[in-house]
Amino acid sequence: MYLARIWLNHRKREARGLLASPQAMHAAVLSSFPPMDAVARDDGARVLWRVDASPKPALYIASPELPDVGHLKEQAGWDTPEGGAVRSYGPFLDSIVDGHRYAFRLTANPTHAVKSTPDGSSKRMGHVTVAQQRRWLLDRMEGKGFAVAVTAQGEADVVVADRVVRSFRRGGRTVTLATATFDGVLDVTDAKAFRRALVAGIGPAKGYGCGLMTVVPVG
Repeated sequence: MYLARIWLNHRKREARGLLASPQAMHAAVLSSFPPMDAVARDDGARVLWRVDASPKPALYIASPELPDVGHLKEQAGWDTPEGGAVRSYGPFLDSIVDGHRYAFRLTANPTHAVKSTPDGSSKRMGHVTVAQQRRWLLDRMEGKGFAVAVTAQGEADVVVADRVVRSFRRGGRTVTLATATFDGVLDVTDAKAFRRALVAGIGPAKGYGCGLMTVVPVG
């Protein structure tokens, strides 16, 4: 596994175009790799990406194959040695054990199933309130091998730092995507399941910049 970070230069027209369109960014990210075999890995690893708006625009890419991010730096990044970096992610993943505590960031597409026809079929709808989006994350943490830490006040140590609704065209139809960015602190409860979540992603819309959780050790 590899983890890349590219600082984006919003003064460049190409960068503004990518930032405005999850579909365009998805295509740009995939162009960093040769055509991949559609062979499922045991850990479910796939290409994941996320754009952070603060403290300055940055694109993160996690992938099972080594990415070539030169074109992204040239077209949308900064022309400096520090403009982008790719590092091996494996050693960090291997170091994760039960009980470790991390600060985390996750941009996700919190959704729920809603019955839409008399025959009982359903479609996915996005959660729209902060309370719904926080509950969506808390309901999924056990199966992903982590538990959100609890503050001294007895509350879950996670905030919805950013909420965005975007609409864009895909294949002749309009796609509306509601995303939430979570910042918080977690404890690892099942290291194997947690590693899988980090490389396979959390929630839907992974092709549109959702699902990638990044973590840094605490304490």
